Amino acid sequence: MRPEILNSGYRPATRLLFAMIRLFTRQPVPDAAKLVFYRPEFYGNAAKEFTHEAMRGPSAWSVADRELMAAYVSKVNRTAFCVGAHTATANRASGNPTRVAAVLTDPESAPIEEPLRATLRMLGKLTRSGEVSAADMREVLTAGATRQQVEDALAVCAAFNITDRLADAFGFAVLSPEGFDAGAKYLLKRGYR
Repeated sequence: MRPEILNSGYRPATRLLFAMIRLFTRQPVPDAAKLVFYRPEFYGNAAKEFTHEAMRGPSAWSVADRELMAAYVSKVNRTAFCVGAHTATANRASGNPTRVAAVLTDPESAPIEEPLRATLRMLGKLTRSGEVSAADMREVLTAGATRQQVEDALAVCAAFNITDRLADAFGFAVLSPEGFDAGAKYLLKRGYR
């Protein structure tokens, strides 16, 4: 259920920012932005910092890989807005939409490295069941991912399991391909802050 407050409950400075976004991008402001700006002191500021660190902080995973993880977790959750947003961002970051589509269709047969494949398998299991075992972690490490890469992937998974649930709970509108592409450009230039 989409609360009307996400359309109108903003301070004047935020309304001005949204007007500028619409003017420069010629696209609607994504509901994800509306949510983080609605009550920034309660949710938005903390969510932006956590997500920015997970997606753009130091990591052996590339930005493209982390965006692909976000799209994959969102696909497992069947959250259309986040699948669209992070598929567009992974496409732009990687420059390889064919690879991104292959991973989202079937990571087991996609042309990706084994550490990423094993990591996606583990993230999918964690997202579906809410738990993973020591054996699941050993599989990822044996495939060549480092402990730090596992931690970084888990941070991406946590960020997008939260965001996906909020997107579904608040009924985030699915953007046009142009809207998702405009968002991808922004996310790659400015990150999640």
